[in-house]
Amino acid sequence: MANVADKPLVHEDDLLIEEYGYDDHFHDHHHGDKFQSNFVTTYFFSQDHKMIAKQFLITGMFWAIVGGLMSLVFRLQLGFPEENMAWLKPVLGKWITVNDAGIGSLAPEFYYALVTMHGTILVFFVLTAGLSGTFSNLLIPLQIGARDMASPFMNMLSYWFFFLAGVVMFFSLFLNTGPFAGGWTAYPPLSALPQASSGSGAGMTLWIVSLVFFVVSVLLGGINYITTVLNMRTKGMSMWRMPLTIWAFFITAIIGLLSFPVLVSAFLLVTFDRSLGTSFFLSEIFIGGQALDHVGGSPILYQHLFWFLGHPEVYIIILPAMGIVSEVLSVHSRKPIFGYKAMVYSILAIAFLSFIVWAHHMFMSGVNPFISNFFVIFTLIIAVPSAVKVFNWIATLYGGNVRFNSASLFAIGFVSMFISGGLTGIFLGNSAIDIQLHDTYFVVAHFHIVMGVAAFFGMFAGIYNWFPKMYGRFMNETLGKLHFWGTIVGAYAVFWPMHYLGMAGVPRRYYRFDSFAAFGSFDLMNQFITVAAIITFGFQLLFVVNFFYSIWKGKKMTDRNPWKASTLEWTTPIEGIHGNWPGKIPTVQRWAYDYGKDGKDFIPQIQPVGADESRDEH
Repeated sequence: MANVADKPLVHEDDLLIEEYGYDDHFHDHHHGDKFQSNFVTTYFFSQDHKMIAKQFLITGMFWAIVGGLMSLVFRLQLGFPEENMAWLKPVLGKWITVNDAGIGSLAPEFYYALVTMHGTILVFFVLTAGLSGTFSNLLIPLQIGARDMASPFMNMLSYWFFFLAGVVMFFSLFLNTGPFAGGWTAYPPLSALPQASSGSGAGMTLWIVSLVFFVVSVLLGGINYITTVLNMRTKGMSMWRMPLTIWAFFITAIIGLLSFPVLVSAFLLVTFDRSLGTSFFLSEIFIGGQALDHVGGSPILYQHLFWFLGHPEVYIIILPAMGIVSEVLSVHSRKPIFGYKAMVYSILAIAFLSFIVWAHHMFMSGVNPFISNFFVIFTLIIAVPSAVKVFNWIATLYGGNVRFNSASLFAIGFVSMFISGGLTGIFLGNSAIDIQLHDTYFVVAHFHIVMGVAAFFGMFAGIYNWFPKMYGRFMNETLGKLHFWGTIVGAYAVFWPMHYLGMAGVPRRYYRFDSFAAFGSFDLMNQFITVAAIITFGFQLLFVVNFFYSIWKGKKMTDRNPWKASTLEWTTPIEGIHGNWPGKIPTVQRWAYDYGKDGKDFIPQIQPVGADESRDEH
């Protein structure tokens, strides 16, 4: 063994890394952490992937609170349309109209703006940037044995383009005419004609600018993630030895790289229609009885472009959560992940199929029935790799010595949400049934459970599991379990009743339903959903308090591998350093899921394979 008198080694992992790892002369080039000591370059313009992960996470949490508060406001409108909302006027200003009797109500045009911004913020800023940006940045270098990303500077830029996108979107909320109010999908003509509504003017312009910045962020990050995984894996880290988290982040980055530019092309053509008088998406438009000059365009073309991103976007959101859940379930059930290669192949199958099912969002748009059948078939086929993953998660848990802590509970909750939400997708994937259910609350219930809430559960599982790696402390377990039970019960209380509303034909996006005799019988259900939403949001504030309190006051981490996990991130020092490992980079000797093998609870990836050891990697 090399002479390491100048580096006192007190941990078995250090000894293994020193003996079997390799030296990339990192400190010869960077002189330790001195170049990273400036306060601004450490906490703001950091190029350390671990700090950038924290920036993505905390920014995403801010937007989750903003988007959640928006949903509470429009849920109050839906559940209690006759109640006095004048108390909100100091916050919402002119969007609360107060009559002579002092009774305040939400302005109808602002209701749709709230729905639009809620969808945009949660889908893009929270579940795309907050989830993938956080955990791809944190885990890719740590789990593949790299000092940092392939391009730390591009990594920094990816966060700041996301931050800039958020600033622009935030400013749009304070425009005199209000933020964009044409739905988060921004369908023409509402998005393509500035005069179509008050929310179609400057608010829509800022919405486009914001999302273009956001796409730049996604592309910068995605190129970095792909390059890092392909080129910077440590010795011995073959693709088939990568944790499933890395497979998920890697494939997610590829999907984003292929699909997001299509969205930008749609935005560019919308901007031409708005500003240059073109007619890509407009034809035979009348406003106030006056015919406009737009002829020959088709809003259906926009739908094709949008949903060519929009459906892969579903998997850009859910695949990272799937990878996190696979890792957390294996670690906390003390069992190897069941069917590792099947899990990888299912990720690849989902990625491929996600690009050829986009028009199942368009069954109501008049597409050819034969074409609809094509998309129905592949929509139902995509359920197969998803079902493989569900089966393997359950098989991983079966017979395991499961630790029921906050991380594993949220991972199990993810499986529950993914099953229950996914089953309702079978109905919507059938074009004949979708004609009845489309644009009802059934669709709202389906995608909120399978994509929204499930992805949040994956994010929470990841935060509770890797919080010690991020901050060197633990989150409070009692508050974590309270957060879990309040969230899972609350989420089902909010979204299961919506299925019944949808089957009864109650349309989504309506401002109020008391004008419709057919929907009057659902007043109590709408009130129940609203109360459940408020309570569930309260449990998320409990999580926020737990998160920030634990950063400074949580129980300190004394063991660098508290979960007894086998992957490389738990071989780094407790105090995170730039470059991740103080000396040599570890060499990988085995796959990532050696749990309960040969009488041992777990075997780290850096432990050499013994001569008498059974060989059953996959």
